[in-house]
Amino acid sequence: MIYAHYIIRFRRIMMSAGLILFLFAPTVTACNENLPASSIAIKGHSLTVELALTPSARACGLSHRSSLQEYHGMLFIYPKPKRLSFWMKDTQIPLSIAFIDETGCILSIQKMVPMQVEEIYRSPKPVRYALEVNQGWFVKNNIAVGDVIDLKIPAEPDTFRP
Repeated sequence: MIYAHYIIRFRRIMMSAGLILFLFAPTVTACNENLPASSIAIKGHSLTVELALTPSARACGLSHRSSLQEYHGMLFIYPKPKRLSFWMKDTQIPLSIAFIDETGCILSIQKMVPMQVEEIYRSPKPVRYALEVNQGWFVKNNIAVGDVIDLKIPAEPDTFRP
């Protein structure tokens, strides 16, 4: 009986210590990635994109950022086509995502809701690229499913950084 009292007190102390550590833990303001950039074109519209080539860059994406310049975005590049899934955890910017096949053809464009994890945005079939831009950019520039992106980026997996 006496031991149960000490165990309960110990648990309360440990829970309080965990809460204090959580409250005073440093917050992440942005991903520590220095990504290469490139220019792509869609229907005559130039877009400056950061290239997410590595698993860590793709995992971080545009999370922990408060803004994205107009005519800028992030191009997620995968070594081989596969079904992709994205979410908006820790992403404050309203975005649109285009899923793009190996030929540069846009297969799907979806609006993404900031700071939520309930909704998952999936490619309709295996794709090699995903392009995130400010929400509404595709509509504003009259870019739709079926349009082709001029991609001048590495085509072979061997050219990717580790």
